[in-house]
Amino acid sequence: MLLTNSIATFGSYCLFMRRVFSIPDKLKIFLRRTVAEISKLGVDSIPLVIIISLFIGAVIAIQMQLNITSPLIPAYSVGLATRDIVLLEFSNSILCLILAGKVGSNIASEIGTMRVTEQIDALEIMGVNSANFLVLPKIVAFLLFMPVLVVFSISTALFGGYFVAFVTDIITVSRYVYGLQALFQEWYVWYGLIKSVVFAFIISSVASFYGYYVKGGALDVGKSSTNAVVSSSILILFFDVLLTKLLLQ
Repeated sequence: MLLTNSIATFGSYCLFMRRVFSIPDKLKIFLRRTVAEISKLGVDSIPLVIIISLFIGAVIAIQMQLNITSPLIPAYSVGLATRDIVLLEFSNSILCLILAGKVGSNIASEIGTMRVTEQIDALEIMGVNSANFLVLPKIVAFLLFMPVLVVFSISTALFGGYFVAFVTDIITVSRYVYGLQALFQEWYVWYGLIKSVVFAFIISSVASFYGYYVKGGALDVGKSSTNAVVSSSILILFFDVLLTKLLLQ
């Protein structure tokens, strides 16, 4: 039963995506809505990203220093480990899990409310492809701005570790900075950006799907938001494993 429902849901999702990815009727309106969605979904997420990344970077640096006690391990390993953890996992996977709760629930509740208040039905009556009109600007906007959020996350998290080194004596600033520069691999940055774009598509499209097909009233809008966050999180974890295997061989 669960497998059947999953296959049916996936089929509905594919048909929904086919409606979404069609040529907009009016390009000017599409561009205007995309800019508005960049502001709402992307720019408004910057404060949350900065606050979380700052504290996570500081915590990673502290824990690395407290757990590296062997004299055989060089002191600059704290900066190196902090950098690699941020680049490989936190600034893309963990960050997107957090944004799935903020952005995903926002998208699902907004579109779900439009469904239960019959605004989507009104668009369909007017001959507008409602899936394309409402969803495509959100997906494009989040895909475009997600790399910017990742860059903010990386820089802020590394600064969080630097701040710990500056205000405490657990590690010197020079050793931390040297660790950030040691054995740097540029591909790790591109790897994180590629993963974040895939996760951004998952968050925006899955949340839109659950919001678009809400049936019932306000209570069902809340349920759809929850389902969107849960489904997005599971898919992010699955594709995290898959992309790690494909991109880091």
